[in-house]
Amino acid sequence: MTLCFFSAQYLPTVGGVERYTFNLAKRAVQAGHRVLVVTSALPGLPQEETDENGIRVFRLPVWPLMNGRFPVLKPGRQLRAGLARIWAQNPDFCLINARFYLSSLYAARACSKRHIPAILVEHSTGHLPMGGGLVGLAGHCYEHLACRFLRRYCSRFYGVSQAVCRWLEHFGIRAEGTLYNAVDPAELERILANEPPFDWRQDLGLSPDTRLAAFVGRIIPEKGVGELIQAFQMADLPGTALVVAGDGPQLASLKASAPQGVFFAGSVPYPRVLQLYRQANLYCLPTRYAEGFPTTFLEAAACGCPILTTVTGGSGELLRDESYGLQLPPDYTVDQLAEALRQAMESPDWGRQAAQKTRQNLLEHFTWQIVTEQLLGIAHLSKGEPLC
Repeated sequence: MTLCFFSAQYLPTVGGVERYTFNLAKRAVQAGHRVLVVTSALPGLPQEETDENGIRVFRLPVWPLMNGRFPVLKPGRQLRAGLARIWAQNPDFCLINARFYLSSLYAARACSKRHIPAILVEHSTGHLPMGGGLVGLAGHCYEHLACRFLRRYCSRFYGVSQAVCRWLEHFGIRAEGTLYNAVDPAELERILANEPPFDWRQDLGLSPDTRLAAFVGRIIPEKGVGELIQAFQMADLPGTALVVAGDGPQLASLKASAPQGVFFAGSVPYPRVLQLYRQANLYCLPTRYAEGFPTTFLEAAACGCPILTTVTGGSGELLRDESYGLQLPPDYTVDQLAEALRQAMESPDWGRQAAQKTRQNLLEHFTWQIVTEQLLGIAHLSKGEPLC
């Protein structure tokens, strides 16, 4: 069977949708299927190639609006030729990622026209962060119009969490089910086993018994890194350090005013991120962003690190109650975050038990093996049926 993934952004661009597409595509190839990924062109990369995993990647010409976050297909001879090569592959089933990209609208209509079974997988639990005023209003209007267009050509929608499925109802869309974001715990263990030992405490000049809280991700206002640093200072936890791993527009300003005990690691190689999860006493994701199902706390759970986060997409499905992890409301105050930090960091028994329960929940529901089998089941049942 030939599966085709439409993803407006894809590797080497790093993000949740990109990794989601890659992980499903790679495992579909491993299961014996032929896989195509259709994405946007990037400077220096070929229009078409087959990667080391056997995934055939097609890159279409685009205008990279919003600093590349919103690529728009660029009409012309090159686009027509690229699309002709894609459809010549005769895909049996298509997975379209995210409701708001113009390439997603094109894919839904093209699949319907060609009677190719297709599903759309949504990844967010909120509107695009366009700001307020007329710009924000225009963005909301566009999203609603895009969803009306999608409903016309596609009848099958999925979310990467139940929270995403509920959000789709805002657009009058009833999701058919979930295709969860996931991780591969065995693969993470292999990476950790093959990586040279790295002691985060030693590298930062800390004593071996220092408690570590960690944040991993892009350092932008929506992720709540500034609030986390304020809360860490307010919590006043002797013998505790906060490690912030990642890059972003807030990094320089936060670093310049950081209190004692806060360490900025910048961009960190993936194996060392996993080592940070493994060695930390708490993973903190105080996001205010409309997440779908953040990969970072799935990775933290797989590595046995207890979690403090907000009620965001998928959090309640991984952290069923306080015995699994701590969740704050999205409109939390810094005082609330500081109290949650104290509660977590001063309760080592709770941390160990929460990490064990969360990891077990992950192994039962949120692995790529489970999600790939589910996707292939959907594709197999849909094969040859004009469902979209």
